[in-house]
Amino acid sequence: MKAQKNTLLDETQEVERFNIIFRIQHVIMFTTFLLLAFTGWGLKYAEIDVSSWWIRIWGGPKTAGIIHRVAGVTMILDFIFHVVYIAYLLLTGKMKIRKETTVIPLPKDVKDVIHNFLYFIGLVKTKPKFGRFTYAQKFDYWAVFWGMFIIGLSGLCLAFPIQASYFVPEWATGWFWQLLAIMHSDEALLAIVFILFWHFYNEHLKPEVFPMSWVWLTGKISVKELKHKHPLEYEVMLKEQSGKES
Repeated sequence: MKAQKNTLLDETQEVERFNIIFRIQHVIMFTTFLLLAFTGWGLKYAEIDVSSWWIRIWGGPKTAGIIHRVAGVTMILDFIFHVVYIAYLLLTGKMKIRKETTVIPLPKDVKDVIHNFLYFIGLVKTKPKFGRFTYAQKFDYWAVFWGMFIIGLSGLCLAFPIQASYFVPEWATGWFWQLLAIMHSDEALLAIVFILFWHFYNEHLKPEVFPMSWVWLTGKISVKELKHKHPLEYEVMLKEQSGKES
């Protein structure tokens, strides 16, 4: 236990934030996302001359469509595995729901947004104390769930129209498929813009982490960074460690 104590008190040491299973899930998620974005963009504007060279890079519309579908199904399977894995961790007690460490949005997150805004405009002198996840990271995380519901479900229907048609009532066939196409295309465009301007900036392009945060590769964060960015999580870890040592 002494080594663990030194690890948390020594700011030069690192602690694990995400295990290898979470990191693999993340790699699969962003790899399939990039494939979907690149091929989907070409397919969406395939009729425009200026984008014809881009769709040819992916082997033409037919090949790009295959890549798009395979990447989409892989992303959905990765998402399902993530949900099952979280459920497994909760049921086995390896993950516990605490207000300081949960990714579930709480009333405190609303207070943190207001507090942070007041800090940015100089009305308060200190930043809010965040737990394991900031309100921005929670928004980032749950945006994936929203996207999987809208983009994933509509994408499956468009990829497998015959199977999906069994669940479409006859009175809706006149507009259902057009609605799905709009939902899938426009929500995907929104997701691309969101990732570029929100996720990439917050996790990779901020001056304090540029050129990127290494957590997605190593799964570790320094104790100094943990105390600075996630002080409530650090306090929980310190109390748990002290309890084990006593």
